[in-house]
Amino acid sequence: MNGNSTRVQPEKANEPEKLHTMKLQGSIWHSLQEMEVLENAGTSVQQGLTSEEIAKREKQFGANTVSRKKTAGLFVLILSQFNQPLVYILIAAGIVTALLKEYVDSIVIFGVVLANAVIGFVQEAKALRAIESLAKSMTGAATVIRDGTKQRIQAVALTVGDVVVVQSGDEIPADLRLLLAYELQIDESALTGESLPAAKQTQPLPSDTVLADRSNMAYSSTLVTHGTGTGIVTATGNTTEVGKINRMIASADVLATPLTLKIAHFSALLLYIIGGLALVTFLIGFLRGKPALDMVMAAVALAIGAIPEGLPAAVTITLAIGVAKLAKRNAIIRKLPAVETLGSTSVICSDKTGTLTLNQMTVEEIFAGGNVFKVTGAGYAPQGEFRLNEKAIDAGSDIPLRECLVAGLLCNDSNLISDNAGGWKIEGDPTEVALITAARKAGISRESAGENLPRIDTIPFESQFQYMATLHEDTDTSNRIIYMKGSAESVLSRCTDALTNNGETGLFDLERYRGMINEIAGKGLRVLAFARRILGSGSDRITHEDVAGKMTFLGLQAMIDPTRPEALEAVKTCKTAGIGVKMITGDHERTAMAIARSIGIEDNDGINDGSSVLNGKRIAQMTDDELISSVRSTSVFARVSPGDKLRLIQALQANGATIAMTGDGVNDAPSLRQANIGIAMGITGTDVARETADMILTDDNFASIVAAVEEGRGVYDNLIKFILWTLPTNFGEGFVIIAAVAAGIALPIIPVQILWINMTTAVLLGLMLAFEPKEPGIMTRSPRLPSDPMLAGHLIFRLCLVGALLCAGAFGLFEFSLQAGHSEAAARTVASNVFVFGEIFYLFNCRSLQHSIFKTGLFSNMPLIFGVGTMTLLQILFTYAPFMNTAFHSEPIAPTDWLFIIGVGAVIFIIIELEKTIQNRFILSKTVK
Repeated sequence: MNGNSTRVQPEKANEPEKLHTMKLQGSIWHSLQEMEVLENAGTSVQQGLTSEEIAKREKQFGANTVSRKKTAGLFVLILSQFNQPLVYILIAAGIVTALLKEYVDSIVIFGVVLANAVIGFVQEAKALRAIESLAKSMTGAATVIRDGTKQRIQAVALTVGDVVVVQSGDEIPADLRLLLAYELQIDESALTGESLPAAKQTQPLPSDTVLADRSNMAYSSTLVTHGTGTGIVTATGNTTEVGKINRMIASADVLATPLTLKIAHFSALLLYIIGGLALVTFLIGFLRGKPALDMVMAAVALAIGAIPEGLPAAVTITLAIGVAKLAKRNAIIRKLPAVETLGSTSVICSDKTGTLTLNQMTVEEIFAGGNVFKVTGAGYAPQGEFRLNEKAIDAGSDIPLRECLVAGLLCNDSNLISDNAGGWKIEGDPTEVALITAARKAGISRESAGENLPRIDTIPFESQFQYMATLHEDTDTSNRIIYMKGSAESVLSRCTDALTNNGETGLFDLERYRGMINEIAGKGLRVLAFARRILGSGSDRITHEDVAGKMTFLGLQAMIDPTRPEALEAVKTCKTAGIGVKMITGDHERTAMAIARSIGIEDNDGINDGSSVLNGKRIAQMTDDELISSVRSTSVFARVSPGDKLRLIQALQANGATIAMTGDGVNDAPSLRQANIGIAMGITGTDVARETADMILTDDNFASIVAAVEEGRGVYDNLIKFILWTLPTNFGEGFVIIAAVAAGIALPIIPVQILWINMTTAVLLGLMLAFEPKEPGIMTRSPRLPSDPMLAGHLIFRLCLVGALLCAGAFGLFEFSLQAGHSEAAARTVASNVFVFGEIFYLFNCRSLQHSIFKTGLFSNMPLIFGVGTMTLLQILFTYAPFMNTAFHSEPIAPTDWLFIIGVGAVIFIIIELEKTIQNRFILSKTVK
C-alpha cells in the first residue's frame, strides 16, 4: 500500500492462543502479504496489542534492548596486561636487579612494566565501549497503538506485534514491517551503507531480497527523514538487525598484529636461549672449580646482558611517536599496535560514500534541446561552468538548458545555505540540493526565479507515482506553469512534445531519450527527468490529472556523488605499493562500478553493466570456499549486508591478506573489529563504529588512509632498526660473559654496568631511531607478508657480526688493559665504554637498513644527534665522576685508552658500511638477472 489511501481491514486479534501460533520468522517478514503479517504477529493496526497480551509477550521476548556482553572483571583485565613474554623478561630483569640491591634500576624496570600495563588497560577498556554505544543507540521513546489508543512509551518496552507509528525526525525503535506509508523515506546509511534516504512502500517482496532493498521494512536505529508510516514490530533487542550486529561484534576475532606475534615468538624463544646459556655458563665455571656463588653471579650477569630490557618500552614509545605523526595526517590511533599493522596492510577495503567520494551529490551532465552539456565543479559549492563540445557557454542564454535548470530549482523543497566558515550546508534531500547547485552555477537563484514564478501548489513526491510537481504563476503573463521532476519513465510517459534548441516545442522522440538515459545511467549516474506544462490563468490547484499528459519534455539532469580529487592518486599509490584496494558498499552495482573505474580500482575497459561486481545476493549463495576464491579477483562488492561484510573480510584474511577496513555505520562494526585494522570515519561515523575501530580518520578521506599506511611502514622500519641496533649489544655482552667464564678469567663487565649500558643507551640512543625520517621509496615496496621473518637473513648476519665485533673489542681491550697494569675496575670501565661507543658508531649504521649514512644525511635526525651528545657526556661522568665510580664500580682511564675505544667503534662503523655496500650490489645483481 502506498499514498494517503493506505488502509488495513479490522482483524480479530489478541486471542490467547495466538501467542502460541505466531510464526516469528524474522528473515521473511518482507515477503508476507499484509494479512499474513497481521496473522503472524497476532495484532491489528486499529487496536494494537492488549495489556494482557503485552505482559505475555514481554515474558516471552524480553525487553527491547541490546544485551551487553559479559566482560572480564577489572582485576582480570589488569592481570592480562602482564601476560606477554616481553613483560616476563622485564619482570625477570626487575627481580634480578632487586636481588642485586640495585634498587634504582629495579624501580625503573618495574616502572616500564607498569606504564605498558596502564597503556594496554586503557586502550582495551576503550574498545569494550562499542557494545555499550550500541545499547545506548536503542534507547528513546516510541509512539504505539495499544488497547485501541495511541500512546507514547519508552522504546525499551516495545514487544513483537506492537503497532508503531513513525514520522519525520523519529528514530526507528525496533524492526518494523510497514503496513502504512505516506511519502516515507528513511536514512538507513548507518545500517546498509546506502548514501541516499530509502523510499518506503508496503507491498511484499521476494524472499531473497537483500537487506538494503527491503523497501517494506524499517530497521531499528535508522532515522525517518520524510513522511509518515505505521508498522508492526517484527523483532526487538538482540533479534533486530542491529542486535545481530551486536552479536557479530562480540564474535568477531580480534587479531594480533604481525609485529606483536613475531615479538611474542621471539621473546619466548629468547627466554629459552637466555635460560639455557645461563645454565651452561654456570656449569662451565662450576666444573672448572670456580665457586658456586661466583658462577651464579656470572649467570645472572649473562641473563641481564642478554635480556633486551629496553625493547618493550622502545616498541611502545616508537608506536606512540607514530601515533603523534599520524595525528598530523588526520588519523587518530586508538590502539597502539595499529600503527605497525598499517605498515603491513596488503588490502584496503573501503566504503564508497564519503571516503572515496565527497558525499555531496553533484550534477555532471544535462541533456536539453538535443544537446549534452557537461557541468564542472564538484560538491555543493555553486562554482563551475557549463561546457558544450568542450567549450564553455553561457547557460543562461541557452533556452532549453535554462528551462531545465529552472524546473530543477523550483520543483524542489530543499535548501542550500552558506555557513560562516565559507562552506555550504544543506537542508533536505541531497539530490534536490544538487539541482539547486547546478542552477546557481548558471547564475539562477531561487530568489530571482521564485519572484517571477512564485509557487502556488504542490504535488509532493510519492513512491507510487515517482514524481513531484509544482504549480507556479508567471507574474508577467498571469499564466499558470506546472514544473515536474521525477524518474525518467514516470516523466517521459506523461510527455507529448519536447522543448527544442530554439525554445519552441517540437517532436517528442521517446526512443532517442530512452537511449540517452541508458547511456548516462551506464556511467553510474542517477538520472532525473524534467517537464513543464503551461496552463491558462485562474487555477490555483494542481492534481495528478493535470500532469497525466500533455507535458513538454525539458531534459535530463544526471548526477553522482563525485570522487574525491585526491582519491585517484591515492589508489595509484596503493597499486605502486602493492596494496590491493577493494570497494565494499551498500550502493547499487552500476554506481559502485562507475566510481571504481573513475579512480582506478577497476580497469576502464568493457561496459559498465555491473557484471564484474559481486553483490549481496550472490555472496549469500556462495559457500565459504567459493567466496575465498572469488574475493581474490573481485574488487567491487555492492548491496552488501553487515553479515556479507564480515564474511568478505574473513575470506580475504583466509587468503593471507592483512586487511584495513573502513566504515562509518553500525553495520560496519563487526567487520571493523574483524579486520586487522578497523578505520572509522570521524565526521560521519557512528559512536559504535568509532568505538570499535583501531583508527579514526578526522577528514573521512581515503587519501589519509594511504598516508597512514606510509607512516605505518616508516614506524615498522624504525622498530626493525631499533631491534637490529639493540640485539648485538645484548649478544655481545652475553658472549663476553661466556668467553670470560670459559677462559677462567674475571668478568670484563659486571651486572650493574650491564644494566647501566642497556638502560641508558636504549633510551638516549636506540629510541632516537623512532624519529628517523622515512626511507626513500617506502611506498614502492610490496607489503610485508605475515609469514615474513621479523629480520631478513642478511640482517641476522649483520646482527651477529656486530655482536661478535663488540665482544672481541670489549674482551680484547679488557685483557689489554689488565696486561698494561690497569686495575680490574679500570679495565672494566674500558670494556663498558667499548660497548657504549661501539653502539654509538653502529647507531649511525642503523639509520638506514640499506643506504649509507652519507646518503641519509648526517644531521637529518637531530634528536639522534642530541642523544649521542648526551650519552657521551654521561659516559664521561660514568668514567670520571667519583659518585658514578662508587655506584658502578668504574674508574678513571687514561686519554690514550679513548683512542682504542673510539677505534673499535670506527672499525665497526666501517665494516658495516662495507657490508651494506656489498649486500646492495648483491641484491642489484639478482634484480638485473
